[in-house]
Amino acid sequence: MTAENSFDRLDDDDYPAYTMGRAAEMLGTTPGFLRAIGEARLITPLRSEGGHRRYSRYQLRIAARARELVDQGTPVEAACRIVILEDQLEEAQRINEELRRSAAEPRHGAEA
Repeated sequence: MTAENSFDRLDDDDYPAYTMGRAAEMLGTTPGFLRAIGEARLITPLRSEGGHRRYSRYQLRIAARARELVDQGTPVEAACRIVILEDQLEEAQRINEELRRSAAEPRHGAEA
């Protein structure tokens, strides 16, 4: 692997760069919380060769949203479901917007 390829990972939201301890520290939570949202299948951390959990920036954003809900009194399982549904809704809205834009574009080669 070249040094250039290594630096590309710094910008990769999906690169599992953070250990469980560092992720918990960044989120202001405990490793137990990260395990709980993993068990609820909100996020699935990758594992290092030694079997340690590694989290990406994208996963940390998802975990942070779940933590917000839990801090507001939502049970962990419900918070995870809400975050999953929010993510699905955002994706559906993005797809709908792309379809609207493509439908509004003039078609080349279409007969008048």
